Amino acid sequence: MMHTLPELLERIAEYAGEQSFPVNPRQLYEPCDYILTLGGKRLRPATLLMGYELFRDSDTLAEALPAAWAVELFHNFSLMHDDIMDAAPLRRGQPTVHTRWNTTTGILSGDVMLIYAYQFLSHAATPDMVPALLETFNRVAIGVCEGQQMDVDFETRDNVTIPEYLRMIELKTAVLLGGALEMGALCAGAHQDDAQHLYHFGRLAGTAFQIQDDLLDTYGDPAKFGKQEGGDILQNKKTLLVLKTLEVASEADCAELNQLMETGSEHPDAKIAAVRNLFDRNNIPTHIEAAKQQYQEEAFRHLDAVQVPEERKTVVRSFMEALLGREY
Repeated sequence: MMHTLPELLERIAEYAGEQSFPVNPRQLYEPCDYILTLGGKRLRPATLLMGYELFRDSDTLAEALPAAWAVELFHNFSLMHDDIMDAAPLRRGQPTVHTRWNTTTGILSGDVMLIYAYQFLSHAATPDMVPALLETFNRVAIGVCEGQQMDVDFETRDNVTIPEYLRMIELKTAVLLGGALEMGALCAGAHQDDAQHLYHFGRLAGTAFQIQDDLLDTYGDPAKFGKQEGGDILQNKKTLLVLKTLEVASEADCAELNQLMETGSEHPDAKIAAVRNLFDRNNIPTHIEAAKQQYQEEAFRHLDAVQVPEERKTVVRSFMEALLGREY
């Protein structure tokens, strides 16, 4: 019997409770415990377990838990370092590690979390599976770093293209979702073709998720979305909405948008309204929704191609449909 998402999250929580970092040096390990208790959704390790249960019975799930926890440690390591690069004061509503401690601690604690991720990965599934897991994990980790560097580079570039932007969000966030599914399949001893289909399913669905995130930032209900409406606009981010406007709008509209993106946020409501008006005038939400739909449809074609009975795909299919249909 397949586990539901809440059941998988409960198993991850139980496993996490059984793991512990050393007590000393306290300054090194306490921040690791801290970031892991800030309320992350743990969807990536749950996705790995879903990938595993496509091919193996649920009573063997313990074999995949070390790999799932490795993915969670890697994700939080990357958040710890991203917060330093972004000079972010808050993470999930609480002080970031480098704010609560200091930048040096944030770097070192992130580093040790990454090393522990590899340690857990080395204990995953059967020993003969470890090389394949490491290959996937390393490929994904390199991609995440490349995506982060692209995102940093885009902040000072005025000629970012849509293909470049889509590649950036794919690397920065989507490949880890795909990699988690692939690693779950590898832990279960799945055929390489099925593992690759799951990787592309997660990669494409993750990209669709990020496209939806761009749309929700400007058009979502702040009460549901949990973020300031138009936050990307106020930060002058080159989101897909901005890039699509610059591609399809008139010269006058492009000039107006570029001018707005060079202004500060002293009058936030007026700035958001002006940029949204440009988006609406050029039918940008429809363009963005179409792009999201294209990625989503291609993603589910890869899930359809996985050679397991359809009923075994129910949990992962429902999970991804809910993720992509969210309003927050």
